[in-house]
Amino acid sequence: MSTKLKDWTVLSMLEWGTEYFKERGIPDPRLSIEWLLAEVLQVKRLDLYLKFDRPLSQPELDAIRPLVKKRASHEPLQYILGYTNFMNAQISVTPDVLIPRIETEQLVEILLDDHPADDLSEAKKVIDIGTGSGCIPIALKMERPNWQIDALDISEEALRIAQKNAESNQVEITFMQGDILEWKKLPVQKTYDIVISNPPYVLPEEKDELEEQVVNHEPSLALFCENLENMYGSVINFSENYLQDQGMLCLEVHEKHGERIQQLFDDTRWETSLLKDYDKNPRFIIAKLAKQA
Repeated sequence: MSTKLKDWTVLSMLEWGTEYFKERGIPDPRLSIEWLLAEVLQVKRLDLYLKFDRPLSQPELDAIRPLVKKRASHEPLQYILGYTNFMNAQISVTPDVLIPRIETEQLVEILLDDHPADDLSEAKKVIDIGTGSGCIPIALKMERPNWQIDALDISEEALRIAQKNAESNQVEITFMQGDILEWKKLPVQKTYDIVISNPPYVLPEEKDELEEQVVNHEPSLALFCENLENMYGSVINFSENYLQDQGMLCLEVHEKHGERIQQLFDDTRWETSLLKDYDKNPRFIIAKLAKQA
């Protein structure tokens, strides 16, 4: 990477960075250099295309060089920048929390579509299990300010980040520390209308199927699950005990194991649907608890 000022404009940096990342097998190479350059120039990513001929100063070149080096080593873009966007929220992320995915946004959208903003029924009580960065409860609270939302995670550091994200997005969430696998010991004092969860669902033997940037940088605690039946069974058991009659459980699942997880539900107590994500993969289980006699 030349440091001569006359060699570098916005366009030449975009072209060079795209090829540089592509040669190193970096996912979404063009998007990567766009985000890094936009961050350094403090402009919106799409505004770069209005500034193709803009020369880059020496301080700007000095600022982007270490960012390019990190991305070339497969460090996730969101960890380099320190944040990502999730629906209408800006979410700080570190290697202590999973990077929010577009699929999880869709899970939130499914729930919101089922409970329209103009619904005049009483405010819902919601708990998010395995909250990580807090992206799910924060997005829900921003869209439905009158809902009462709790969030649970096993990681103390994840909860610290989630609390920081709630404060920066100016929403009030009650965070709790606990292990869903020991759901009977959780510090829960009330029942809920909705349980939502994107728990760890990658099995150890599936590790080789993940991208290098995921395996080497994202937290194993939030990614991997030794036993799917134990993990999802615990969420279901918790929901059967803490959901009100006709309550709703919304789950994100691995596309390969949707039907397997759906079979864990007692069909005399639950009505379940397995829904597809934007890529047509079976990704979400929406379950409604039957009214008890």
